Amino acid sequence: MFAIVMLFVYKAQFFYRYQKMTILENTLVPQNIEGKHTDLKFSTDLKTADEAIRCFQRASKRMLNPSIWHDLCGPLSAKFKLVTEKGMDPHRLAEINDYFRIDIPGPGTKAGSGYDWVKVEAIEDHSFAGAEQESAGLRVRPCRQPGKGQEAVAHFFQNKATSTFIIHRKGNVVSACYHGRNELANTQTDSTTDNIRNAIISSGALSGLSEAQWLSLLKAFLQDEIGG
Repeated sequence: MFAIVMLFVYKAQFFYRYQKMTILENTLVPQNIEGKHTDLKFSTDLKTADEAIRCFQRASKRMLNPSIWHDLCGPLSAKFKLVTEKGMDPHRLAEINDYFRIDIPGPGTKAGSGYDWVKVEAIEDHSFAGAEQESAGLRVRPCRQPGKGQEAVAHFFQNKATSTFIIHRKGNVVSACYHGRNELANTQTDSTTDNIRNAIISSGALSGLSEAQWLSLLKAFLQDEIGG
């Protein structure tokens, strides 16, 4: 089963690398300076323009609602929760300077009180329902736990890493993309336990296990109404 997943990941990456990047991808996705980079994409061709517009709008909303990502991906996936700087659940879609609390199956970080954390640093909305093309994007970066005095990054990747999600519609074709950049293991913290844990988790991410979840999420972004 693992071999099949890895072949699926490879084919998705191979397909994506030979596709022309959109304007939003060129502006929202950072350059990869060091470490691993990941590019994944799924597309669906809708029958009518109205269906494509609704699909784009639904996918864009799901992208900004991390609290439903676990439901979209299935029981073996990580759980995400939207949190403000004060540690509150705002019960709305994500905004710049919000945080995602990530509960990965297995041991969590000491620095993050058992969780991994990322901060929303960019959101772009170029949605124009009457136009031929429209895009929406979200970029997050590993960070400290909000509301905690220490500044240690609470994530298995270093603060240099970013994850960018983009929803794009061109005519009746809607695409969901994931771009990981500068993916380096966070193994230089003050906690030996966190260093070991981050090395183990990042090795799985770098080998393609997290890519399987992102592929599943991209597909779910584009599905019909399923509670999102």
